[in-house]
Amino acid sequence: MGYVYLYTGTGGGKTANAIGLALRSVGHNKSVVVIQFFKWRTDIGEYLIKGRLAPYYEIYQFGREAWLGEKDKTTEFAGKKFMVECFKSQDKELAKRGLDFARKIMREKKPHLLVLDEIALAAYWKLLDTKEVLALLDNVPDETTVVMTGRLAPKELADKADFVNVVELVKMPEDFKLTEGIQY
Repeated sequence: MGYVYLYTGTGGGKTANAIGLALRSVGHNKSVVVIQFFKWRTDIGEYLIKGRLAPYYEIYQFGREAWLGEKDKTTEFAGKKFMVECFKSQDKELAKRGLDFARKIMREKKPHLLVLDEIALAAYWKLLDTKEVLALLDNVPDETTVVMTGRLAPKELADKADFVNVVELVKMPEDFKLTEGIQY
């Protein structure tokens, strides 16, 4: 029987946790499918490694380039304000395509591990209907474990998950710079 994991919270490392589980699965010759919501960058480590981990590891992205680019709207995470672009119909369409793809992958491939990266945030921001995500989780094959990630996970997703881990930002340097191979 597969379990459902949720990595949420304000701290960094939610995707890294999920990719760590993916690496463990591949190490045991188990199939892994990673579906990333919002993400499009192909210069990130979990995308760059796909060819070397094939045929056990697949990654698919359902995001548009620079969705954080225009800074039209202010939102708050962990008591800090961040500028984000207003959502467009394309964002909702991409999220829906990602969810539909997850259904298809579960039905056709029944992977050992299915990572739904940033699905919690997509549900929180109502790009996905939480009820549709719950319906997907109700149909997980016995041999598949699901890992969901994303800040601000709706309570319903936390209630549905077997394991919930909250990654909390406690401290970070003021002059923090992303490090290749660590944050991406």
